[in-house]
Amino acid sequence: MVATAGIGIFVTHPTILYATHEADHRYTVEGFVCKADGTPSANTEVLVKDTRISYGQTVTTDDGGYYKAAFHLHNDNLGDPLLVEVKGEQQHHKIQFDPKDLESERRIQVNFGSGCVHDRSAPPIWLWVVLGVVGGLVALLVGVKVVRSQRKQDGRREKGQGKRKK
Repeated sequence: MVATAGIGIFVTHPTILYATHEADHRYTVEGFVCKADGTPSANTEVLVKDTRISYGQTVTTDDGGYYKAAFHLHNDNLGDPLLVEVKGEQQHHKIQFDPKDLESERRIQVNFGSGCVHDRSAPPIWLWVVLGVVGGLVALLVGVKVVRSQRKQDGRREKGQGKRKK
């Protein structure tokens, strides 16, 4: 059943099969689409097209405004004109990569707008918030322990000194 579904995906979406078999044949166009106020533009269609070979695809941004399109390209596609379009706004680029490098991921990042662009390989912001809160709590607990142990030591010293005075 799962195998049949997997085959069905590759039959209905052959670009997935062709674009992912080897790194030197895969070219990824990715980026962010941000609104004028800097917030992510979710569920926005992005047209990505190699205009020399007239091949393109339309992808949709996620909730964070991120999109990704994978192409099956060869070394002879080096320098091909690349069109990326969002809501009528077009950006023109050239497909660039090192044809001798057969292992590195071939990619370009094309962003529209600003304010919502971030490094997707970096840890999410919520992780830093959680780590900060946990670090603060640990520091607070250590501080409480230190203060309590100092008070206990001071109390013992006072009791010890009181006995000597008698």
